[in-house]
Amino acid sequence: MTSPHDLAELAPTGTLHGGVVIAPAASAFFAVKDGQGAPHGVTVDLLRFFAAQLNLPLDLQLYDNSGEVTDAVANGTCDVGFMPQDASRAARVAFGPPYTMIESTYLVPAGSTVQRIAEIDRAGMRIVAIANTTTMRSARRTAPNASVREVPSVDEMMALASAGEGDAFALSRDAFATILPKLPGARVLPGNFQQTGIGVAVPPGRPRALAAASALLAEAKRAGVVRRALDAAGFKDTEVAP
Repeated sequence: MTSPHDLAELAPTGTLHGGVVIAPAASAFFAVKDGQGAPHGVTVDLLRFFAAQLNLPLDLQLYDNSGEVTDAVANGTCDVGFMPQDASRAARVAFGPPYTMIESTYLVPAGSTVQRIAEIDRAGMRIVAIANTTTMRSARRTAPNASVREVPSVDEMMALASAGEGDAFALSRDAFATILPKLPGARVLPGNFQQTGIGVAVPPGRPRALAAASALLAEAKRAGVVRRALDAAGFKDTEVAP
């Protein structure tokens, strides 16, 4: 049970401010908007569960990429969020456990002769990645001979892919599952260049908040909330992290 002291640190304004990343297609991490502009997705369901368990109103704050959510949690604009974990982010926010694991790979456009991830790391190859994300940082690290163009959103990445303005588009494999049908002839390469968890995160220096958020996520796993959220988003084969 969350104590009043934990609650005061987790949601100091009395409202739980939660960060959500919106994209044109759902993933185990990305949420989408319906026709009325309301967000739906795994992270939305988890934040609603958190707020219900705490008996607090929920303020969902919507962002274009995980880097923006990282900034919002790091500076305290958001009380809690979910984001792929890496060392760069761990230096700025306090991470709890992940709710699922993801792997990053590349989509190549129609007509590409590339068959393997290793072929991306060569001079003249143009990678497109979402700015300030774990996938972007991993793409730069694992393909130092290629160029990396950073874009602010999945929408812009898809527009570039449709226009053929890039040789490899970096994103999580589960996200490509819903994006691929919108890009005729494109392919997702086998394997990955990064594996990481999508963890719950709170602002730094709030140990009670971190303990409370971690306990809430553990309860969401135990009660089947994470499983149902993944299923509802269309990811029945995606495993819940232990």
